[in-house]
Amino acid sequence: MTVLAHISDIHLAPLPRVTARELISKRITGWLNWRLKRARYMHPETMAALVTHLKAKSPDFIAVTGDLVNLAAAREFHAAADWLKRLGPPEMVCAIPGNHDAYVRGGLEQALLGWGGYMRGETLDDAPFPYLRRIDDLAIIACSSAVPQPPFVASGRIDNAQLDRLAELLRQTRNENRFRVVLIHHPPTPDWSHSRRNGLAGAARMREILAAEGAELVLHGHLHKASLAALPGPNGDIPVVGVTAASSHARHGEPPARYNLFTIARRGEGWSCHLCEFGYQRIGDEIALRLEQRLY
Repeated sequence: MTVLAHISDIHLAPLPRVTARELISKRITGWLNWRLKRARYMHPETMAALVTHLKAKSPDFIAVTGDLVNLAAAREFHAAADWLKRLGPPEMVCAIPGNHDAYVRGGLEQALLGWGGYMRGETLDDAPFPYLRRIDDLAIIACSSAVPQPPFVASGRIDNAQLDRLAELLRQTRNENRFRVVLIHHPPTPDWSHSRRNGLAGAARMREILAAEGAELVLHGHLHKASLAALPGPNGDIPVVGVTAASSHARHGEPPARYNLFTIARRGEGWSCHLCEFGYQRIGDEIALRLEQRLY
């Protein structure tokens, strides 16, 4: 049995001091959005208590599906590296980038450099994504949809070269008879991926690859809300699970912060997978079990 925790959209706060030079870019729109909106409901205390609750569950592995920072400023990447160290060692934690981690050109490169072993694993060539982590019977396949975009655009992209590597890793780990978990920040489901502002370019081919090669679970963030969907696979539906933003306090109608815990075990020729969602209520500061569901 392996227990996998999923947390996303950390949006570390408070914002560090940002120089005027740094704001002469797309960052100015993100800085204004934070000042006028997100600072009211993205609370570091909320996220810290949620992480404490998560760690008390003693998961075997923690997957972080992006948006650790807000403006891709240098000080933010340093703070995120320190946060990852507090979350756990690299052999027990992995991260992928979100659109805010690649908010401006050079952001993704800073994340790769600054977060070190947390955003690395086995790869098929020199490209950093997707990378593979093997944990007990699990194969965590970590993709990147993070690309710099113009102001007011938060969409992602997964190109054909990365998708070719994803297909090969899915084949290899299927032959190893592992429970394959695909991580991506932007949801690949058709109801979201078509959006030019928030969607995922390359999602249609990603769905074709999943339909052909299979996977047991797809985890994502980006939407700042809990979601449970399915994509066709060669042997039935593949669950696609999203989680709310980890620092979101229930204000102005935003979904409160939560995390997901998956208990995965081999059952004969197949698998069992049990999902528990923990998080805040709409009212009060108590973290509770919000949902239990059997996926397999």
